[in-house]
Amino acid sequence: RHTHTSMTEADVHWLAPCITCHAWNKERTLLALCPNNNEIHIYEYKDGKFAKKFNLKEHDQVVTAVDWAGESNRLVSCSQDRNAYVWNLDEQGTWKPTLVILRLNRAATHVKWSPQENKFAVASGSKVVAVCYFEEENNWWVSKIIKNHMSTVLCVDWHPNNLLLATGSSDGHCRVICSAIKGPDKKRPTVFGKEKAPAFGEVVADHEAGGWIHSVSFSPSGTQLAFVAHDSTLSVWELDPAVEVNPNAIHKIVMKCLPFKQVIFLDDTRLVAAGWDCNPTLYAKGGSGWAQGKELDDPAFKEKKEAKKASAFDKFESKTSRGEDERGTTELETFHQNTITFLCVITRSEAAITEFTTTGSDGRIVFWRSKTLEQAFSALSV
Repeated sequence: RHTHTSMTEADVHWLAPCITCHAWNKERTLLALCPNNNEIHIYEYKDGKFAKKFNLKEHDQVVTAVDWAGESNRLVSCSQDRNAYVWNLDEQGTWKPTLVILRLNRAATHVKWSPQENKFAVASGSKVVAVCYFEEENNWWVSKIIKNHMSTVLCVDWHPNNLLLATGSSDGHCRVICSAIKGPDKKRPTVFGKEKAPAFGEVVADHEAGGWIHSVSFSPSGTQLAFVAHDSTLSVWELDPAVEVNPNAIHKIVMKCLPFKQVIFLDDTRLVAAGWDCNPTLYAKGGSGWAQGKELDDPAFKEKKEAKKASAFDKFESKTSRGEDERGTTELETFHQNTITFLCVITRSEAAITEFTTTGSDGRIVFWRSKTLEQAFSALSV
């Protein structure tokens, strides 16, 4: 059952009992998501409505992440089954999977295409990251392994230069690692004031946070790195590859809310984070650094929900999924009713991201548009 609620500047759709991850194609007409199992569902989005078009079933266990390469129209997925697949749409309109040789002995946790789409990185419970690329002479996808982690790698993000990779781990460290590969990459970068270019897999910057690193994100210019940790902190590291690393150039915000699970930059002076509080929060950079966040969810939504008469299906869902009965309610004052698990960009202008989506453990996808972002930004004191 799909439900759709039209709000002032947010659209809410219910697509599954739970959504672990999602990704959009370049035209933003197709959405790929995992409904917390071994399948990938692809929906067509047209005129504000979703219609299911494909069901991809190559994985054996829960799909942990998907990413869609915009220019090449290739979808990459990874799973707890320790495998990754690259999906290509053939001329007959069928999605064909190609197995990637990862050489992992634990679950794959996250996957991300590089900006040039000639390689992708897979994080894992094996304490390593597999950087994968296509080997033309053998006609297959192969991987090179990055070690230097003491525990599960939970997240990755690429620097805009296509050569550096940020990783977040449950050992509490956020690292920046050289991921230049001979073949796909023409040269290795000289970074952070070093005379010699770092070797593949070499850690060029490292910071220890106060808990598991759930998400990392480079700014569009590549001069800042944001990461969120399980100790309810959000940190932004001034990390320009053209100058020497300053380990003290980190602005840390200690939050009063539950930890964030995802973070993305909207532009070089604004970012959005979301997680266990079920409410995306906007942060902005001013003269004195990064300001405390402003929640994006509309507070007036509470009155709308209280005035809404629950349907028979809503009552059934409340009893089965949230343990709610006639004597009380567990409904939250937010669009999302459970943890936000994934953030994904929809519309990106030359200057900034103007629209993004969130999915959560409640099975909902919520669209956040520019008017909501601008209202929240104007409410911040920076």
